[in-house]
Amino acid sequence: MQTSQQQNISPDEQKLFARIGWRIVPFLFLCYVVAMVDRLNVGFAKLQFMADLHINEAVYGVAAGFLYLGYILFEVPSNLMLHKHGVRPTLLRIMILWGIFTMTLAFASNSYQFYALRFLVGAAEAGFFPGVLLYFTYWFPDRMRGRVTSLFVMALPVSGIVGGPAAAWIMTDFDGAFGLRGWQSLFILEGIPALVLGVIAYIYLANRPEDANWLTAEERRLVALRVDPAGTRQGPRGPSKIIEAMKDKTIYSFALCYFAFYCVENALLLWIPTLLKSVGVGSLMNIGWLSGGIAVMATLGMLAVSFSSDHFAERRWHVTGCGIVAATTFILLPLGAHNIAITVLLLLVSSAAVFGFLALFWTIPSAYFKDQAAAGGIALISSVGALGGTFSPAFIGWVKESTGSFYYALGTLGVFFLLSLVPLYLTITRSQPKRMEAGLAAESI
Repeated sequence: MQTSQQQNISPDEQKLFARIGWRIVPFLFLCYVVAMVDRLNVGFAKLQFMADLHINEAVYGVAAGFLYLGYILFEVPSNLMLHKHGVRPTLLRIMILWGIFTMTLAFASNSYQFYALRFLVGAAEAGFFPGVLLYFTYWFPDRMRGRVTSLFVMALPVSGIVGGPAAAWIMTDFDGAFGLRGWQSLFILEGIPALVLGVIAYIYLANRPEDANWLTAEERRLVALRVDPAGTRQGPRGPSKIIEAMKDKTIYSFALCYFAFYCVENALLLWIPTLLKSVGVGSLMNIGWLSGGIAVMATLGMLAVSFSSDHFAERRWHVTGCGIVAATTFILLPLGAHNIAITVLLLLVSSAAVFGFLALFWTIPSAYFKDQAAAGGIALISSVGALGGTFSPAFIGWVKESTGSFYYALGTLGVFFLLSLVPLYLTITRSQPKRMEAGLAAESI
C-alpha cells in the first residue's frame, strides 16, 4: 500500500526532480566515464607494457589490484569528508589527484613504480563512486533512486564503448609520438580530462539542495520534504550513526556479496582484452572495437533490467537474477576457449548481467541507511568490495602463471559469486522496507 507521500506527488514536483536530475546526473555521469576509462585503460596498456617493463601475468595482477588497496584505506574517510564538507571540494581533490597520478603512470620504468602509482591512483579516486551515491541521497527520494542510479552506473559500460576503441587508437597511432610508446601516450592523454572536470565540478555543483541557488526557496523546501519526510529514510532499525551501522548484521550480507561481485566485475573489466586476444583476435583495433561492441549491448541490457525492476516494482529477483546469470557465464567461459563467437557472446551476456546487478544493488543499502550511517555504511560496503578488486586480479594472474589458463580462476570466481547471492537474497527478503517496493514505479525523473 502506498503512503500518502507517494500518492500526493504532484506533476510540478515530478518536473522539479526531473530538472534536478538533468542538472546533476549527466555531469556526474561524464565524470564517472572518465574515472572508469582511467581505471581500466591498464587492461589495454598491458598488451604493450608487459614486454617493456619485463613483467608477467602474476605481477600485472598484483599491480592491477594495488589500486584497490588505496580504495580500501581512503574510501570511508573520503565519504565522511564529503558528508561533512560537501561534494565540491571533495570532487576537486579526487579528480585532480587521480588525473595527475594516471598521467604519471606513463613514466613507470619497473614493476615497483607501477605498484606505487596504481596504489596512488586508487587512493586518489577513493570515495568517488560511493560519494556520488551518497550525494544522490541528498537530492532524490528512495523510490526515484533506482532509475537515477542506473543512469549513473550506465557510465561503466559506456566507458567500455568509449575506452576500448579510444585506447586501441591511441596505442596504435601515438606509438612513437614524442618518443613515447603507445601505452605511455594512453595514460597521459586519458589523464587530462580528469583535471578539467575536477575544476568544473567545484564551480558547477551545489553541495546540497539548500545551497542550490538555481532552486527557489519553495523548491528547496519541497526537495527536503520529499527526500526525508519525517525520517522515512530510516531502515528497519533506523541506524543513525556509523558505529550502529557496523553493528547491524545486514551490512555484512551486503558486503560479502559485493566483495564476490567485485571479484567478477574486476576480472571482466581488466581481462576482456586479454581474453579476446587469447581466443584469436589479432590486432589492437579489432580488440578495441569488439570490446566497445560488447559494452554497447551490455548497456542496453543493463537499462532493460533497471527499467524492468522499476516498472514491476521488484528488486529482489532482478538483483539475484542478474547475479545468477553473471556467475553462470563465468563458469561457462571455457566453452569459448577456442572460439571467438562463443567468447564474445558469453562476455556480452556477462557484462549486461554484471552492470544490471551493479545498478540495482546500490538502491538497497542507500535506502537502508540514513544520514551519517549512509556515508559510512555505503563506503564500508564499497571498501569491502574493493578487497575483491585487490584479490581478483592477483588470484587470476597467479592461476594463469601456475596452470597456463585463465579459466580455472574465472570459474572459481563465478561459483563464489553464485554462493554469495544466497545471503543477499535472504537479506533483501527480511530487510527491504515495503515502502521501497511500493514506490519504485511511482514516478520517474
